[in-house]
Order: sequence, then structure tokens, then C-alpha cells
Amino acid sequence: MRSGFFKQKYSDLVVLTDSPAVKAWVAVLLVALIGAPFVMSNYVLSHMTVILFTIVGALGLMVLTGFTGLISLGHVGFLMLGGYAYAIGVTRLGLPPELALAMSAVVPAAFGLIVGIPSLRLHGLYLAITTLAFAHIVSAGILAGGKFTGAGSGIAVERPVMLGMDLSSDRAFYWFCVAMCVLAVIVVLNLRRSYVGRALVAIRDNDIAARTMGISLVRYKLLAFLVSAALTGVAGALMGMYMSIVSVEGYPFLLSIEALAVIIVGGIGSVLGAVLGAVFIVSMPEVFSALMAGLGGRLAELMTTSAHEVKTILYGLAIVAFLRFDPRGLRGMWHDLRHAWVFWPLRY
Repeated sequence: MRSGFFKQKYSDLVVLTDSPAVKAWVAVLLVALIGAPFVMSNYVLSHMTVILFTIVGALGLMVLTGFTGLISLGHVGFLMLGGYAYAIGVTRLGLPPELALAMSAVVPAAFGLIVGIPSLRLHGLYLAITTLAFAHIVSAGILAGGKFTGAGSGIAVERPVMLGMDLSSDRAFYWFCVAMCVLAVIVVLNLRRSYVGRALVAIRDNDIAARTMGISLVRYKLLAFLVSAALTGVAGALMGMYMSIVSVEGYPFLLSIEALAVIIVGGIGSVLGAVLGAVFIVSMPEVFSALMAGLGGRLAELMTTSAHEVKTILYGLAIVAFLRFDPRGLRGMWHDLRHAWVFWPLRY
């Protein structure tokens, strides 16, 4: 418990945290993540891997929607571009996996700049519809690509040897996803506390006032699309490696809704919210499936016969519930819980 503090050096102002307790808990979390594969079953390990690359994609959308306030319904298009950029780079162009993974960030980032141009004139629903149209254009372009993109059949990809690590085993691929997730979190945290992050938040709060203060809307909106698309593209490549195939059917529109659900449930504008939201949203269908299996009867078949519909309903209910009862999301709940613990027995 700390009653107050002040900064004495400039280095104190730029550190991510000055709390020894926070540093200790982060270290414990990292050790737990690294050691988890030795005690988890294959099913839980697979589930954790999905959560990790979902966090990377959610951070991409958080930069665009949470920090900058630009609504996107077509982020699945960047996922597809990232997955296909990696698959084409490895299987068609014969590039090293490391370079192909870099392509999975560069190619979506280039398209992000193109999609970001309408954001200079469009806002709200109109921008959301524009991004949705972009996702459909990407999907149609891939299906019309013939043998080069695999059309409707997709492209089979094997888990590579990357940076000297053989990712063919589930355990090794999990550790690689942990590294990519930690890197993405560090990048977004530092972006948020930089002058670029402050400019993005200023645009989100009031773009007219931001422009009056000398912030270039063109530069920072395009930069938001670029960073967001790059992070989302890497998540798409990791998803393709996980599934061992890259296809249009593997990136359904439901993923865009899932990404929005993640940042709304977790807490818009917060890196911690993206992490908590990804854990909650990815785990929710699994918990629901286990609950239905426990009830038995025809309910146990719901997640087998109607998984897509059930997930859509669950995501919709989660979005409506959090917007209605606590728009701050899980991060706001955690904030209240932490302050209740620190200030107990006081009520403020």
C-alpha cells in the first residue's frame, strides 16, 4: 500500500511501472506461462495457444478502435492477408520462415494504409461499412487467385524451424506464441505512452480539438491503420501455422465480431483489457460447452451441431451485457477490485 510518491529523475517517468509488486507479479506470470506446458494437457495447451495469438490480433484492433476511435468491422481481412502472405512466402516464393513472417506484417500494413485513406473523410458507421467491404474484397480476391492463392482449397503450411526453434511440436509452438504475445504487448504499451499514443487518444476524444493543437489527422490515422494491420497480420500468420492450412473458410467474418467483443468486454483503450477480454471471449464457448455437456441430453450436442450459431449468440450477449452493466469492461472491474483491496476498510 502506497500513500503517494513523486518522481526525482526523468528515467522514473518513462518506465513501464515503478511498482516492485507489479514487476514481481509479471515475473511470476511469465514463469507460469513458460512452465505451463509441462503440467497442462494437450487440449488445454491448444486452448492457451489460441488465446495467445488472439491477444496479438486484439491488440491490433485495440490500437485502431480503442486508442484512435476508428471502428472496424473488417479486421478479418487483415488476418487473411497476414495468413496468406506467410503461406505464399513460404510455399510459393520459397522465402525463409522468418522473412515470410515479416511479410505477414508488411503486406497487411500496406493494405492498411490504403484502407486508412477513407478514414480521413469517413466516421462511425460509414467507416465500419468501408472496412467490412474491404474484408469481402480480400476474400473475393483470394478466391479468384487461382493456383497462386489456392482459391477455395487454401494453402497447406507446415510449422517451420524459426530462429533455430523447431515449431512442429505443440509445446514449441506455444512457447513461440508466448514470445510473440509478450513482444506485441510491450510494443503496444510503449506506443500508448509515447507521444504517438497520446496523439491517437486525442484524436479519439475529439479530432477537431486534436487538429487545433497541431496533431496531423492524416499522419496519425494512417499510422493507426498501419500498426493495427501489421499486428493483426502477424496474428493471422500464427493462426495459419496453428491450423496448418490457410484458407478463406478458416477466417470467417465471425472473427471480426469476436475481436470487437474482446476489446469491449476487456475494456476499450486498455492493453490489459485486450488480454483479459481475449481470455474471457476465447474461454466462454469452452465453458458453455462443458456446461451443456454436464446437463446432458440434446444440449450436449449444441457445440457440435451449431457451434457457429452458439458462438455468435454468446458474443452478442457478452457485448450487450457489458455495454449495459459495465461499459468499462473487465479492466474496470479489476480496477474496482484492486482499489477496494488497497483502501479497505474505507469505501473510496
